[in-house]
Amino acid sequence: MPGFEVFGEEEKKEILEVLDTGVLFRYEFPEQRRGVYKVRTFEENFARYCGVKHAQAVTSGTSALKVALTALGVGPGDEVITQCFTFVATWEAIFDVGAVPVFAEVDETLNMDPNDLEKKITSRTKCIVPVHMLGAQARIREIKAIADRHNIPVLEDTAQAAGGSLDGKRLGTFGACGTFSFDAVKTMTTGEGGMIITDDEKLWRDMSEYHDHGHDHVPNPGTRGGEGRNFIGFNFRMMELQGAIGIAQLAKLDDMISSQKKNKAALKAAIAKIKGVTFRTILDEQGDSATFIGFFLPDGAKAKAVNAVLAANGAGAIAFGANTWHFYPKWEHLLAGSTLAKSGWPFAGPDGKRRVVYDKDALPVSAALMDRLLVYQVPVKLSEQRLAQMVAALDKAAQI
Repeated sequence: MPGFEVFGEEEKKEILEVLDTGVLFRYEFPEQRRGVYKVRTFEENFARYCGVKHAQAVTSGTSALKVALTALGVGPGDEVITQCFTFVATWEAIFDVGAVPVFAEVDETLNMDPNDLEKKITSRTKCIVPVHMLGAQARIREIKAIADRHNIPVLEDTAQAAGGSLDGKRLGTFGACGTFSFDAVKTMTTGEGGMIITDDEKLWRDMSEYHDHGHDHVPNPGTRGGEGRNFIGFNFRMMELQGAIGIAQLAKLDDMISSQKKNKAALKAAIAKIKGVTFRTILDEQGDSATFIGFFLPDGAKAKAVNAVLAANGAGAIAFGANTWHFYPKWEHLLAGSTLAKSGWPFAGPDGKRRVVYDKDALPVSAALMDRLLVYQVPVKLSEQRLAQMVAALDKAAQI
């Protein structure tokens, strides 16, 4: 990863078609654009790739989460359960619609533990957001079964797992909707940008209207709709240049994943030589997008020692247990309730009373797992020289 490794003539061609029209806005200007609708085409192609009826492009994976949560009716007074190992955007979006994030443990899939999920459900739970973290599948069938028993919608955060699947079914298609990110470090990228997929036409229609200031998008040549307003909205529109890049990148996604799988296999063979190592649980190797490889050492001390050798030899791994962007105990602004709002919102209500407090030690199972976890990003292109350097470093780590 990421997709910029394979930027080429295909992306340039799509971009130049936009520039030739002079229309960067995804709507309107039919005469000037001469039939060129890149964002709309990207949505259609992405929906077809995922095997769903509808796709809604937006400005980022973060806005995808917010638009989806809003369309699902989540708001103040509600709770949304997600996992403690994810990018901060997952819970930022929950706060931003007025709801309260509730964090569940992860298991050795590095994704939501269904057993802990069930313990966290209350009468206020209005959505469950499992994350297909680091490119591989959450236990989405078990999670969906639990959610269905409680009549709670599932929103799949598939930001890091575009192109992944479970038993032949694309990730992001199991729940009410699935969200994706195409930011600068994703396997397929548009620089910034995101997508929401669903089979629910009403949900898609609400997302379409909300992401564009409430425009109803009723067919009406030359405008953005019949100009009725069903509800208020905001601006999360993707621009034509992003859509153009997305078309080209999506066409390359399967080839990129194939390259990542080859490179991941080479790294896994070298990692396997380390004494006591075990690998992250992958529910379906065939459906793994192979953007990362995660491995566990017997304890935290051994993980630190191994990573010290790897770093000294130019191949240090990511220790997500110490990562400040992706793991609950390291989110100091969440734990401290830090906000720019003078009222203390979203951690405090309008009356100034604290409505939620987070304990950094609340998720001990995940903390124990993360303490002994090391991870490599898997590039699309891995030179023989770089692979040799990494293998040599791993061989030295195997000696301790």
